[in-house]
Amino acid sequence: MIVGLKGKIEYKEPAFVHVEVSGVVYEVFISLQTFSALSNNEVKLFTSHIIREDAQLLYGFLDVSEKKLFERLVKINGVGPKVAMAICSTYTPSQFAAVINNKDINGVKKVPGIGPKNAGRILVELNGFDMELISVATPQNRAFSEACEALESLGFKKDKIIKALGTCKSDDTASLVKEALKLLQTL
Repeated sequence: MIVGLKGKIEYKEPAFVHVEVSGVVYEVFISLQTFSALSNNEVKLFTSHIIREDAQLLYGFLDVSEKKLFERLVKINGVGPKVAMAICSTYTPSQFAAVINNKDINGVKKVPGIGPKNAGRILVELNGFDMELISVATPQNRAFSEACEALESLGFKKDKIIKALGTCKSDDTASLVKEALKLLQTL
């Protein structure tokens, strides 16, 4: 199983990238989030290798939490790699976690290729999904997690905290808490 690639970008389009690794060029399907963050030379991608009867496909991500989101989504009945990539292209993992936590069926239906039936199934299957993604140890997600814990200790409900933090723009814990407190006063 191929779990990551590090190499030189040979060619890129919004839906895929060709990465040359030690003389071998791999085609890796990517989300729009990953495409917008790619540079033109070297790249390190976390990959999900999907093997089917007729193909072996690689899906690449710059962020581990996006890979975890993708792999969790493809386990849901009726959600294949294309729909999972559409979700990853539409939302960042923390934004999608907020949509799931708020049980926002319209937010799920905004993703191309998802109708009301699949949106409901995704909401049920991913209930409680937000904290799993936040626990990935990147500095921004760590700040988000710490801010969430701080606000919980102040007595706010978890669903309102996630909703408030989902709209915050800050990167560090203290700023996130201040910004969320202002929003929580209006909720």
